[in-house]
Amino acid sequence: MKAMVMERVVSLRDSTTPLRMVDLPVPEPGPGEVRLRVRACGVCHTELDEIEGRTPPPYLPVVPGHEVVGRVDKLGPGVDGLHIGDRLGVGWIHSSTGTADENIRPEFTATGRDVNGGYAEYMTVPTAYAYPIPASFTDAEAAPLLCAGGVGYRSIKLTGLKDGQPLGLTGFGGSAHLVLQMSRHLYPNSPVYVFARDAEARAFALALGAAWAGGTDARSPLPCRAIIDTTPAWKPVVAALDNLAPGGRLVINAIRKEDTDKNELLALSYHDHLWLEKEIKSVANVTHQDLADFLPLAAAIPIRPEIQTYSLGHANQALVELRRGRVRGAKVLLIDGPEQMIRGSPKGQVTRF
Repeated sequence: MKAMVMERVVSLRDSTTPLRMVDLPVPEPGPGEVRLRVRACGVCHTELDEIEGRTPPPYLPVVPGHEVVGRVDKLGPGVDGLHIGDRLGVGWIHSSTGTADENIRPEFTATGRDVNGGYAEYMTVPTAYAYPIPASFTDAEAAPLLCAGGVGYRSIKLTGLKDGQPLGLTGFGGSAHLVLQMSRHLYPNSPVYVFARDAEARAFALALGAAWAGGTDARSPLPCRAIIDTTPAWKPVVAALDNLAPGGRLVINAIRKEDTDKNELLALSYHDHLWLEKEIKSVANVTHQDLADFLPLAAAIPIRPEIQTYSLGHANQALVELRRGRVRGAKVLLIDGPEQMIRGSPKGQVTRF
């Protein structure tokens, strides 16, 4: 099978080809597993964290990719209730304990980091961590829901927000544009304020229904009861704390933060940013229950991801563009080729590469 593999840790500022196309044996599903013929795989910022060494794989080479949509083409021993041809999705959680705290247990293994992922024509997954994809989504639309959407859903739950309370989103990329659509459905009376450094991202947020959009360190019209940070940087953290209402909560939706602007933390003031019982809470991965609950909700809303599509052979291009901040919505690799019809967002354009 064709696959894009990571063979070394490297900065994408120094290399535009962090992955290499290779031929690998088609994997065989083990007990309780299925093999998927991969149709689409989202490109996530966590892949940058893997490639650049902030959350390195335990072994190399490895096939990255953890926003996977595919069709079952082989059942492992002991698999019941699934059939050849079923369409399933796989997220960042590849396996764990199955308990409520499985996302923070040492047994947690990540798709595309600890085991081979979806930048390939085939992959295997335990059936407990594969999810039916609602029929209303194309393969490419469904892919970013498996991480950007699922972790965004967990982030919203962790805010403790009540309908009518202002919600802030700092950073507006693959996850936040889905969180905005979720929040407008779950909290219809809560204004959503978006903080983003890029004017095009702010315009995109307003087009999707944000009540206000400003720069990263702008002051929102009202203090936010909760803010979700989806950036890899530190400046938005300090700025978000300044925009929190007393007793408010900042939820950081990131697997890792980069060190590039870590000196921004020197501007942190206890009185201005942390006093009056403000809270900071991180999002650690995602559970199987988050994804099982979120996908039907996404179809009911319905969420419409904005996507840019690439062939598997153009995975490096997608990653470099993501590193350079060239993002509108989500980036998705099409593994099976152009026969897939891509609906995309009614408010945006879908681009193929």
